[in-house]
Amino acid sequence: MSETRTGTSTGTTTNDTTGTTTDETTNTTPGGGFPSRRRVLAQTGALGVSIAFAGNLSELFAGTAAAQQLGHGGYGPLVPDPDGLLDLPEGFRYRVLSREGDPLRSGEGPVPSHHDGMSAFPGGQGRVHLVRNHENSATAPLGVPAVEGLTYDPVGMGGCTALTLSPQGEVVSERVAIAGTAVNCAGGPTPWGTWLTCEETEDKAGTAGYAKDHGFVFEVDPADPRRSGAVPLTAMGRFQHEAVAVDPRRGVVYETEDAFEKPFGLFYRFLPDRPLGGLGSLRAGGRLQAMRVPGLPDLSTIQETGAHFDGVEWVDVPDPQARETPVRLQDFGPRGITRSQKLEGCYWGGRSVYFVSSFARSSLGSADDHNGQIWRYDPELRRLTLVIVFGPDTDVRLPGELPDNICLAPSGGLMVCEDGLGAQHVFGVTRRGEVYAMARNRQNIGTPEQPEWGEFAGVTYSPDGRTMYVNCYTPGTTFAVTGPWRR
Repeated sequence: MSETRTGTSTGTTTNDTTGTTTDETTNTTPGGGFPSRRRVLAQTGALGVSIAFAGNLSELFAGTAAAQQLGHGGYGPLVPDPDGLLDLPEGFRYRVLSREGDPLRSGEGPVPSHHDGMSAFPGGQGRVHLVRNHENSATAPLGVPAVEGLTYDPVGMGGCTALTLSPQGEVVSERVAIAGTAVNCAGGPTPWGTWLTCEETEDKAGTAGYAKDHGFVFEVDPADPRRSGAVPLTAMGRFQHEAVAVDPRRGVVYETEDAFEKPFGLFYRFLPDRPLGGLGSLRAGGRLQAMRVPGLPDLSTIQETGAHFDGVEWVDVPDPQARETPVRLQDFGPRGITRSQKLEGCYWGGRSVYFVSSFARSSLGSADDHNGQIWRYDPELRRLTLVIVFGPDTDVRLPGELPDNICLAPSGGLMVCEDGLGAQHVFGVTRRGEVYAMARNRQNIGTPEQPEWGEFAGVTYSPDGRTMYVNCYTPGTTFAVTGPWRR
């Protein structure tokens, strides 16, 4: 059922595996998962700034001085939602499109749990297709229903569902888009209008009861999932995938790896043999490489926004299939490789790819501590730049922590999903680097005495830029947000 609420003032060609270092001109032809990140942070005492506000819930949800500061450069302070679902700035409205446990309109079963990465695609005649990940391991409360022709591994509980929305924003269909995968965390859209969904696990067949190896990227056609089927894009690597972004001019696919513990994850690029070839072209193979920033083995050591590094190199992954050794444990040569803890969201904007390091903790093996970074890589300049640092120690105007999924906003800035402790927000980042709160989750999945709020995920915009879609991970809820967006 849909609901509407209003915010008011009250309320290259060969697969060379020798470890060759290359630059941007190379591409001439071009149950699983992890322990709760909240549990890891709680065990290390990394509660962050959000929990500091949690001592006074009336202030937290009624608009504090910090919230007023967040509104600067954004859309104003957040207005408490009388229905207790989603706080938004005045003048913005939301509609609930889908909730965990409700029946899928296709009749294939209930809406699965753990709503995660998502993207929106034009559907013709004003319609919009949404493809939504479900980050389900073998123990998920509600797995993605197995559907003939769309199921990779009958034991897998993860996958994607697809919604089609009318020009008025109403849900007209909701169905399984791929099933039998595992821990589908994030992903990314392609320039030809498909969704790449990523498995955040590297479990092999026989682990957790799985019948097939996992840790792959799969392509999903949002308009007709049966055209894409359930085929792993093996050349893109088998590792703990998080998100991807595609360079719309070169066809290079950038990939993040989410790793809690050492050795930490890598930032990758995939050079397709058939770049920009359309649906199914990524099955033709290509070359997987990992980023090396000379002199920078760990991104956590950089804390100054604006710091940049030229001459970024790319090193061939010796065994993208990780047949014997996980990719991040493989030998990248005597000069090593660049790593980062918790690489998460990834998005293409302008001429660059943006990616997120959600946090770093020296107690878990990082070289330094931070509460979230957003990096930008410019392939033409071969330059890596630290764009944003989150957390209470950076600036009183930045009370966010642990950024996760990101997307480009119609205004030219970014939208960032927070995944930390305490209150959970969707943050906006303006072109000037100002951070403001766009939305706050009000669904308490804890207790009145010890409240907890599920993370946001999958933030994306409609093709016309008039609607922001975002998921609440738990309880799985998909929102559509409309209002006076700046263009």
